[in-house]
Amino acid sequence: MPGEAKSLCVDDLRHAEYYGMQPVFDELYRKSKSGEIFTNLMEIILRRENILLAYRNIKTNGGSYTAGTDNRNITDIGSRTPKEVVEKVRFIVTGSRHGYRPKPVRRKDIPKPNGKTRPLGIPCIWDRLIQQCIKQVMEPICEAQFSDNSYGFRPNRSVEHAIARTYSLMQVTHLHYVIEFDIKGFFDNVNHSKLIKQIWAMGIRDNQLIFVIKRILTAPIRMPDGTTILPDKGTPQGGIISPLLANIVLNELDHWVESQWQNNPVAVARGRYRTIGKNEVFDKSHGYRAMKSTNLKEMYIVRYADDFRIFCRSKDDAVKTMEAVTQWLEERLRLEVSPEKTRIVNVRKRYSEFLGFKIRVRQKAKKYTVQSHICDKKFGIEREKLVEQAKRIARPSEGKTPLGEIRTYNSMVMGIQNYFEIATCISLDCRIIHRQVMTVLTNRLNSEKGCRLQREGGTMTQTEKERYGRSKMVRYVAGIDQPIYPLAFVKNKIPHSKRSAVCSYTAEGRKPIHTNLRLNPFVLEGLRSMASGGHSTEYADSRISLFSAQGGKCAVSGEEFGSASEIACWLKMPKKNGGQERYQNMTLLHYRYLPLLETSDAAKLKALTKTLNMTKKQVSKVNRLREQAGLAAID
Repeated sequence: MPGEAKSLCVDDLRHAEYYGMQPVFDELYRKSKSGEIFTNLMEIILRRENILLAYRNIKTNGGSYTAGTDNRNITDIGSRTPKEVVEKVRFIVTGSRHGYRPKPVRRKDIPKPNGKTRPLGIPCIWDRLIQQCIKQVMEPICEAQFSDNSYGFRPNRSVEHAIARTYSLMQVTHLHYVIEFDIKGFFDNVNHSKLIKQIWAMGIRDNQLIFVIKRILTAPIRMPDGTTILPDKGTPQGGIISPLLANIVLNELDHWVESQWQNNPVAVARGRYRTIGKNEVFDKSHGYRAMKSTNLKEMYIVRYADDFRIFCRSKDDAVKTMEAVTQWLEERLRLEVSPEKTRIVNVRKRYSEFLGFKIRVRQKAKKYTVQSHICDKKFGIEREKLVEQAKRIARPSEGKTPLGEIRTYNSMVMGIQNYFEIATCISLDCRIIHRQVMTVLTNRLNSEKGCRLQREGGTMTQTEKERYGRSKMVRYVAGIDQPIYPLAFVKNKIPHSKRSAVCSYTAEGRKPIHTNLRLNPFVLEGLRSMASGGHSTEYADSRISLFSAQGGKCAVSGEEFGSASEIACWLKMPKKNGGQERYQNMTLLHYRYLPLLETSDAAKLKALTKTLNMTKKQVSKVNRLREQAGLAAID
């Protein structure tokens, strides 16, 4: 769980702006909110801009360098021209007379802490690109209809939001009976025909797209022993589109549970709008009071992917709710609930576990307050990992250095702190692990001349000072200028609830999390549509990134580009010297300065600098580029 991706999809929003797709996604979201039907989505999915956007989104994922059954990764796509990439994607999806046929998915078994394995499906890179194209278009449609009570694998939602909601239901709403549900092998048992019906019910009725999704679901799976199986159910974990499809399946459950109480027709009919602070909210409290005199069962759901909890007021309500939900899952979604792992917990007496946390309420005066820790299983795993890494600091792995091992340890510490800091007792839990780790380090770093673990050492970066500068628990290894971060120096953070105003697919919803791109849109559009000239897709994508990073200005003169035709892209290390078409090796400058980098004639260079009326600072910038290219400086 530590190391989870960021909750806000700011990068994705920026990428969509780069390729001009944000207005398209906004319109899909608006239409879906209005209940419109979509019958021609493949046209958008196979749009040039959407395909290139998909490339940009998946290349930032480290998993894109993992090869599928065809032994290819993202570099195979990036090395081709944008035209070649677009044409190939379109051909794979629509060019064959047999229709889209994904290549076999490579099955890899990932070890779990309990000794079992989790099956992971790795599609081939071109199939992953196609899945990303589909996901980008389907997501705004689905987001418009998804429940507010699901938090996993969705933009602008996170574990923190799910835990905040859990705390609120326990401490504010006083729902102390928690039903912990466990679905047996959810991802492996999703019913395909049911899923397709759910997609259809959401208004996604493009027959060609439905056909492609069916082919994705039934793609052959290449097992570790070399055999191939044809699945008739399930969405393979590892596929880019699988989390979205999983949320579509369980969205029906979310809405059904909500209809029993939270969004019951009685509550809705008696609700009214009122202003709280600056926000107008729909208050259903009058309806809830009326419903308490009926036989209706009070229940609220919090779901993160296939892991969900239902909160009830009494044990009797919890028992009946558990029976009803279990039956509904089996009959409606054809999913089996594990009776061994599904239980009712009274959080006034015992801890309930959710997303790596164990949570209960303690009576304080006349109120119940939430108390939470790292759950026992996760605590043991993280402790063991940190202790083992601490041992490697004293005795590095083969090919590693103590400095590298310390940096790995520090990243693990920050991962634990960032994920679990919303536990109310995080400092107590971390203190226990910290003591054990320090004992291991002290013992392992002892020598005849004394312990190499010291209180004083090198300097901290500004970020390190802000985070750990006040701690007396920071330690150094003698001779190494890198602090060892103190795990125990962490404070509880109050988890923030999901803000209803935040939405990636409306202009108003993006304001709290995202600043619109402040670049000339016409130049950006020209740069996007500019012919590749034989250059790679990676080159074209990096060119857009540089345009944004440089603020739409020339790297030499600092002037704003007036049109895309004025922009020249220069490789700092030329191809003939081994340079690659990568972001780090590129810079954008006005085409008028290009001759200064292409000639070695001293007289011509001198004449050009005079003609261009260049300053000493500008000449210095050009000389730096010439030096990187192995050229003599301009006198």
